[in-house]
Amino acid sequence: MKLLKYIFLFVPIVTFAQRGGIGSFEFLNNYTNARIAALGGSAIATSHNDASLVINNPGLLYATLDKQLTFNYLKYFGDIGSGYVGYAFNTKKAGPLMIGLQYMNYGNFDKKDIDNNNLGSFAANDFAFHISNSRTIKKWNVGATAKLVYSVLEYYNSVGIAADIGASYKNKDSLFVFSAVVNNLGYQITTYTGGDRQLYPFNIQMGFSKKFAHNPLRISIIAHNLQKIGNLLYQNPNKNNRNIDLSTGNAIEEDFTVLSYAMSHIIFSTEILLGKKLNLRFGYNDLRRRELALIDARTSAGFSWGFGIKVNKFMFSYGSASFYSGNATNHFSINTNLQEFYKKKN
Repeated sequence: MKLLKYIFLFVPIVTFAQRGGIGSFEFLNNYTNARIAALGGSAIATSHNDASLVINNPGLLYATLDKQLTFNYLKYFGDIGSGYVGYAFNTKKAGPLMIGLQYMNYGNFDKKDIDNNNLGSFAANDFAFHISNSRTIKKWNVGATAKLVYSVLEYYNSVGIAADIGASYKNKDSLFVFSAVVNNLGYQITTYTGGDRQLYPFNIQMGFSKKFAHNPLRISIIAHNLQKIGNLLYQNPNKNNRNIDLSTGNAIEEDFTVLSYAMSHIIFSTEILLGKKLNLRFGYNDLRRRELALIDARTSAGFSWGFGIKVNKFMFSYGSASFYSGNATNHFSINTNLQEFYKKKN
């Protein structure tokens, strides 16, 4: 199997085949994993033998993840739920592989005609089947993920393909990790209504993590949406006209500094590793805070936290990300390695 080869051949095709329109398959960037959520929404440079992170960066797929199984569930807002299940294993010819299924369920909706007559109900769901492959080249680990995407909204449906390409570098003692990843290069094979093909939630990320040798801290800085440098911020009309220039009498419009533009691309996170069985996680997503924080009140929008605890053969993780006042997401993950359930005979 030469998955990496086919993915790289696939990249130029999907890059130029996309046409304008409203974005589709946004759920691909909505990671259900508790650790990713707790670290601010991205963990592309967090290398800690965690198969659940491969969905964020295929460059984190190492041979050491052999036979690791991961279950993830997100209780989103309202009746929306999302999940991901994945399994990593080694092969003699292809090297490390990981397969997984990601889904999002938007709940049931009442179906009515123009006269408000009840015609029953319908559902809305998104699915993506993942297969990842990687290989190590000196100190670099290069990986790729191929995705088959299916979305159904009542009787409207769409099928697409997508790919992630990532690379991670570890220093000799693995205390420093640098990663770069391109997420969701995609092509919509069939559209919902037969119209123009829509753009994917394309995302270029780059970042590093640093674990200190003599204390339990690991810090991480991730730059995201690098394909839109300087274009993430927009003026909030609710903030304009709140202050008046006394010399002219005109409203003072919201202004952004170079630092503001730079910070909108950055996610800060840290982990406190308390031995091999417990760690605490915290994150800050500046763009999320700028978009969702209230003007007249302090909120925790943009901040996230969580923890991981190992009990027997299972690693249980919880993550919570705050989006707006009084509401936060709840992410649950369970990881286990099937090799721990049996011992090889001598």
